[in-house]
Amino acid sequence: ILASSLGTVFEWYDFYLYGSLAVMIGAHFFSAFDANTRAIFALLAFAAGFLVRPFGALFFGRLGDLIGRKYTFLVTILIMGASTFLVGLLPSYNSIGWVAPVILIALRMLQGLALGGEYGGAAVYVAEHAPPGRRGFYTSFIQTTATLGLLLSLIVILGIRTTMGEAEFAAWGWRIPFLASILLLAISVYIRLQMQESPAFQKMKEEGTGSKAPLSEAFGQWKNAKIALLALFGLTAGQAVVWYTGQFYALFFLQTILKVDQFTANVLIAWSLILGTGGFLFFGALSDKIGRKPIILGGCVIAALTFFPLFKALTAAANPALHAAQQNTQVVVKADPADCSFQFNPVGTAKFTNSCDIAKALLARSAVNYTTEPVAPGTKATVTVAGKEFAAADPAFAKDVGAALTAAGYPTATNPSIVKIAIEPKDGLSNFAKMIDIFSVQKLTIIGILTILVLYVTMVYG
Repeated sequence: ILASSLGTVFEWYDFYLYGSLAVMIGAHFFSAFDANTRAIFALLAFAAGFLVRPFGALFFGRLGDLIGRKYTFLVTILIMGASTFLVGLLPSYNSIGWVAPVILIALRMLQGLALGGEYGGAAVYVAEHAPPGRRGFYTSFIQTTATLGLLLSLIVILGIRTTMGEAEFAAWGWRIPFLASILLLAISVYIRLQMQESPAFQKMKEEGTGSKAPLSEAFGQWKNAKIALLALFGLTAGQAVVWYTGQFYALFFLQTILKVDQFTANVLIAWSLILGTGGFLFFGALSDKIGRKPIILGGCVIAALTFFPLFKALTAAANPALHAAQQNTQVVVKADPADCSFQFNPVGTAKFTNSCDIAKALLARSAVNYTTEPVAPGTKATVTVAGKEFAAADPAFAKDVGAALTAAGYPTATNPSIVKIAIEPKDGLSNFAKMIDIFSVQKLTIIGILTILVLYVTMVYG
């Protein structure tokens, strides 16, 4: 368990480094575009790693049946480690032009293939070692690895960033966590070389009972394919929503909506991961006693019922002034429904210029809750803030609405009520020690809410 789990932690660390540093990567490898488009392309490159994971699972899963789990693990860890290290060495767009983002995306896809083979293979390897009635508990150690990999990446980035200072880290220091992965690769390879094949796999090879055509058996027969498709688009879809809402969106929400600075947000998320990760083991052991289905379904249902109240509570704790303004100030968008677009814009090329779109986009950027009232066809949209009405077509619309929101109590990012852990530039050791500066009612409340979100993740994945 330890050998397979440690290697998988290191692979998730490599995989999540990119996501944690996506903004800086966008600035270096997609610098031909404006800031918003850079961020979008950086996230699309991040998504490329997820898109190829199923293919990695299929390919390396089959390879594991042919040559063994041990040697397949070595292949996946070498691909992941080498790809991550090369990201740290890759010249930027300003140096080699469009070749840089192409190579970057190719490396991300290699990472996704490796992780697809690693994660499922590690779970199978541990399951094959598990004694009867303990499979849920044993495999729950593998489920902790993704969270621990994210935690490790956050800690490494925080340490280097606070030591170097923001300017140097943005210029070249962001490469250090990628280059440091070569040390983790060496440790992982050593650990993997000490592993032995599972008794179940050895018995299967000796008796010749392995599947001759696993892919055609799994997907070529409808009765089997139906189960796989239901699991993929039904059960795991809900699990994925809980996972990314509880960890990644929570971090995004803190920084983007609640205006919490990056250091503070990362520290709060890190503590929630530390406190909540043990839930994987608890729910894994519980699943051996009462079954997997009730725990997974229970986690999905509880999350669906409580996500909105929890994020509302998170707003009240992390940015009290924003919460008070949302509660006390009525904001109404009056618009012709035909004037309002469905603003799906994944690559940032669409232009939303209707008055309704302008009004709603401004309020969304300002984290303003609002209600919508329909008006007569052809009527231009207006926004009412605390009884004052502003026309979206007015050139001074953004300025006037901003002033009205400020007057109504909507805070800026410098509002003193927003949770903050103060740090000093380039004082790395002192700043790193401030990761334990969490003992206030406000910070502990936030960590408590975030930990609940992590526990939901452990329910559906443990």
